[in-house]
This record gives sequence, structure tokens and C-alpha cells, in this order.
Amino acid sequence: MTASHAQQDAMGETVTARLQAVRRSIADTCAASGRDSGAVTLVAVSKTHPAEAVEEALAAGQRVFGENRVQEAKGKFPDLKERFPDLELHLIGPLQTNKVKEAVALFDVIQTVDRPKLAEALASEMAKSGRRPRCLIEVNTGEEPQKAGIPPREVEAFLAACRDTWNLPVTGLMCIPPVDEEPAMHFALLAEMARRAGLPEVSMGMSGDYETAIRFGATHVRVGTAIFGARPYPAA
Repeated sequence: MTASHAQQDAMGETVTARLQAVRRSIADTCAASGRDSGAVTLVAVSKTHPAEAVEEALAAGQRVFGENRVQEAKGKFPDLKERFPDLELHLIGPLQTNKVKEAVALFDVIQTVDRPKLAEALASEMAKSGRRPRCLIEVNTGEEPQKAGIPPREVEAFLAACRDTWNLPVTGLMCIPPVDEEPAMHFALLAEMARRAGLPEVSMGMSGDYETAIRFGATHVRVGTAIFGARPYPAA
């Protein structure tokens, strides 16, 4: 997907136009839910899309982005962060412990803290580097065996350990509901868990269900395809 100025898909829509549409949808959903639109942060998920697409979103005023992989983000964002000092980068994919040093150096928020070994590694690197990106605990709300995340019944104890044992700056929870289940009940569960824990940030909702997530209290929605179009996966 390349274009000299506007990143266009087959329908002729640009990143700018789709971003504006998503912003309007967020504002409308917030208004209908009695929420201030400023209470919801749009995380533009740019995974697999080129830096040019990110640049168009930046030109349209977007400043918060999400990436799934440390290596891909390393190839795309250091230069952009130099040019746009207010750019905020979120890691929204699984983090291997051998990538923790790079992740702490590059990301401003790590949304996928999902196990004690990772929490310990993050704490160690933060202590060494002095850099302390905000952390969200990933909750496996559907308790799916193939999926990362802390089971709901273990979140309270894990949060306490993150705070008291590892001194991590945990500010919220995130989840990815099962694809074959109604997301609303998972969003309601995550929001209630965050409320009980006194955590201000709730990251939930993607391109297909972010309006529902907002209605249930999301403070961060992770939207990729609705902004950047279909992902340009390389041919096998």
C-alpha cells in the first residue's frame, strides 16, 4: 500500500478520511452514553502498515498508536518519535522476556503484562534504565487456554504483586474477548474489575466492537483496520 500523499485502499478511502470517521463514531457513541468524548483515547493500531500510513495519521492529528511486535515498531517509530515528541506508542501484542529491554526503551505503554516472569523482567529493566512505561494487565476474560492473559480470579493477587513486589506502574486492564462470544459481557467484566481495583484505564474494543466497548466504559479503544484498511500481509 503506497501512495505519495494519501494512503488509499481499493475503495479510494484515505487514512485521513477513515480516521475522521472513527473519531466521529467515538464522539457519537460517547454522547449517546453520556460520556465525554475526551474520556476515550483512540489507539490507532498500525501493525503491518508502513510508516507512510502512520505519517498520514500523524498529519491528521493522531498521536497515540499501537503495535503488536517490538521488532516491527523498532523499524517504524524511532524516527517518527523524534519528529513528533508527543507521539505515544503502546505495545498491544505479546511480549517475550528477551525483548523487554527494547520494549521498555521504545514503548510508552505496555498493555500486555500477562505473567509473573514478564512482570519481574519489566521491573528489572525499568530499574536499570530509569524508564517506566505505564503497564496494563492483560486479562483472559474468556479463560481461553490458547490465549495469553491472567484469569479473572487471579487478577487481584497478580495486581498486588505487580504493585508491591515489582513496583510496576500499573494503571489499568486490557482484554481481547473470545471471537465467538458476545463481547459485551467481557467488556462489562473488565470494566468492573478495573473499578474494584481503582484502576483508571480500561483498554478494550477493536474495529468491529469499539462502540460497544465505549458503552461499557472503555478508556482506550484499539482500532486498526477501520483506520488503516485491510492489512497488507506479504504473500506466502
